[in-house]
Amino acid sequence: MILKNSLNFISEFFNYTSSQIRKIYLSSKIYNKKISRIDDKLLEYKPSSNLLDCLIKYEKKKNNIENFYLNSVWGNQDINETDYKKLHSFFWLFTIDLKSSKKITQSIILNWIEKNQKYNSKNWEIDTLSKRIIAWISNSRLSYDDSDQSYKEKFNNNIKKQVNHLINEITRSKWVNDKMIGCASIILTGLSYKDERYLNYGLNLLKKIINFSFDVQGFPKSRSLGQLVFYLKYFILIREWLKESQNEIPEYLNEIVFYLGQNYNFLWQNTGQNLLFNGNHISQNNDFDKYLSFHNYKFRSESNEYGGYAILRNKNFILSIDLGSSPDRKFSNDYQSGALSFEVFFNNCRLISNCGYFQNYKHQLNSISKSTATHSTVVIDNRSSCKFKKDSDGIFKIDQGLKILKKSVISDKKYWNISGSHDGYLKKYGIIHERKIEFFVEENKFIGTDKLIKKKKFKKSNFEIRFHFEPGTKITKTQDEKSILIELENSGWKFLCEDYKIDVETGLYFGKKNTFVENQNIFISGLTHNEDQEIIWKIIKI
Repeated sequence: MILKNSLNFISEFFNYTSSQIRKIYLSSKIYNKKISRIDDKLLEYKPSSNLLDCLIKYEKKKNNIENFYLNSVWGNQDINETDYKKLHSFFWLFTIDLKSSKKITQSIILNWIEKNQKYNSKNWEIDTLSKRIIAWISNSRLSYDDSDQSYKEKFNNNIKKQVNHLINEITRSKWVNDKMIGCASIILTGLSYKDERYLNYGLNLLKKIINFSFDVQGFPKSRSLGQLVFYLKYFILIREWLKESQNEIPEYLNEIVFYLGQNYNFLWQNTGQNLLFNGNHISQNNDFDKYLSFHNYKFRSESNEYGGYAILRNKNFILSIDLGSSPDRKFSNDYQSGALSFEVFFNNCRLISNCGYFQNYKHQLNSISKSTATHSTVVIDNRSSCKFKKDSDGIFKIDQGLKILKKSVISDKKYWNISGSHDGYLKKYGIIHERKIEFFVEENKFIGTDKLIKKKKFKKSNFEIRFHFEPGTKITKTQDEKSILIELENSGWKFLCEDYKIDVETGLYFGKKNTFVENQNIFISGLTHNEDQEIIWKIIKI
């Protein structure tokens, strides 16, 4: 143990020292000279700004540039980190009316260039820098057109200098999302300046990202639903840039768009719901669907299971369940330990929910939202089915994961059956959790069976089975304490479990991004026994 701690200390010391030396190098004249080696190619391809509609939230009312006269704030230190990044990313350019003054817009950009000629650790970060390049080039009608030769030279040189830095640093980034944004900005620069070196580098990096980040079915290895949509948007954007600039679209790009689109159709377009599994929260994809339709993207899915998620649906009901193993540690930034958790919708109202995800990893609620207890599934001894450990960046990643041992999905017109088991509680408690959820369509009745199968080194403990609800759902215990009534805005339901204690508890709901409110959950509780146990519960429409 002492040796292990000593090795960890030495490793952390080495990494810290190496990081500090690199910061000094990046700020040096030697590095500045290195990234200043640029050619004199001019901006030729100017992408249609509406291609960015897949990323930018639609603003009904456009602003005048006079409202964003920002020259005076570039040196302002009294601004929080989030607003600072938004300001220096220049994505606010997409909210500017094209009738605004080009002279003022270009004056603001020129002022920024003059104050940021050299690498700056705060505003040359990969995501901020990459978004800035995309924003400057995509808004060329304001940022570039009708400018004088001196301005164009400074504009072009600064973009290339930033891209040179980006190419030097992008492979060092631990953040896959940042690599995707950076890759897009390098490709756009290569297309816009007809620079083969930038374009080839960007396309090769794109291929590496695809090979590294996706499984054989084109689903993100992180199993993150939010990341799936993020990737799809950027891959389609790159594809549209290539198409509009009359460049060949690589087959591997067409292929990943096909698979991601299939997954997107399965999880969102077929359901119209935000499923709160593995880092997801409530978001609206309707504008993105319009974008896809406008650009003639039509996706289809023909299976009941993709990416470790099973979804069954009919006119009135949706039943979704997480049947996937946990991802590898390097892909587990936003993973939540909710194996075999499920959600039910009735007529577009969420009957059974998970609690969502608190994204800000610097906040203690992030680790809380990763707990199995925030999911509608089984919890043993108040512990999660996966073990998490904080890394050097302060992010809780998987230290001990779980595997799905078996699974089955049956769907008939009158009967549904989804089952699976996992080993998340095997090592510590000697227990396999097996879950079966049956739905009898004509009776509007769900019957669940949670089986605790005992293996070697079984250890007695307590268990809970939780069923979470969206805020506002009314939960009422009956006087006999044998059932609980659930009142949605459009229906009433009864929850029953005859052989175990059932009760109601207040919890936290993280469905909206980085916010929390109280919600309620029903829980079944008891003690594990030496023999296998079956806990049967029912949810019936009344």
